[in-house]
Amino acid sequence: MSQPFTPTPRTRVVRESDRGVYDRETVYSILDEGFLCHVGFLADGQPFVIPTSYGRKDANLYIHGSAASRMLRQIKEGLPVCVTVTLLDGLVLARSVFNHSMNYRSVVILGKAKLVEDPAEKLEALRLLSEHIIPGRWDDARQPNERELKATSVLRLPIEEFSAKVRTGPPIDDEEDYSFPTWAGVVPLAMAAGAPINDPRLDATRDAPPYVISYSRRHS
Repeated sequence: MSQPFTPTPRTRVVRESDRGVYDRETVYSILDEGFLCHVGFLADGQPFVIPTSYGRKDANLYIHGSAASRMLRQIKEGLPVCVTVTLLDGLVLARSVFNHSMNYRSVVILGKAKLVEDPAEKLEALRLLSEHIIPGRWDDARQPNERELKATSVLRLPIEEFSAKVRTGPPIDDEEDYSFPTWAGVVPLAMAAGAPINDPRLDATRDAPPYVISYSRRHS
């Protein structure tokens, strides 16, 4: 069931406000289909935006990385962050170049991330990250050892202040342009997985597992 959320002044969509969406069901569906986010933060007066993978459990977003990375070192000190996720669904070609657009679904989350210090939660968060990107892989691969866990930091960002923005449908031209003699419409785009490529050192008798062969990012 959809859970309505009243946007804050910082997350309310201002430009093309009719595309703004503020329910958790939509936000979670976008987050669950994607796996790459961009994390924005300020360090020593310099803005940074870093791409990284993520995983979600309920109303928390988890990101991870090297304990020595600048991003994680800064964010775990309680700095405000802005996390964005965008799914591109199509190129919208109008009759006028000015009215060209894209069909997309995006999410913005604002807040302060906290370092996950509990060992059990940290390991579970890493499992969530792995399963979010490639379901079934965690149990199929060697899991992190003590040294690797120590070298890895996991941050938890509560999904509390957020908004989504969505555009769907055909181009919208100015009325006088509908008679302009050119093609108009949508070029659909989707992430598609290719055929698996074996590691050159893979045992020749080992086949790719079903979760690799049938890999897809589309969530029902």
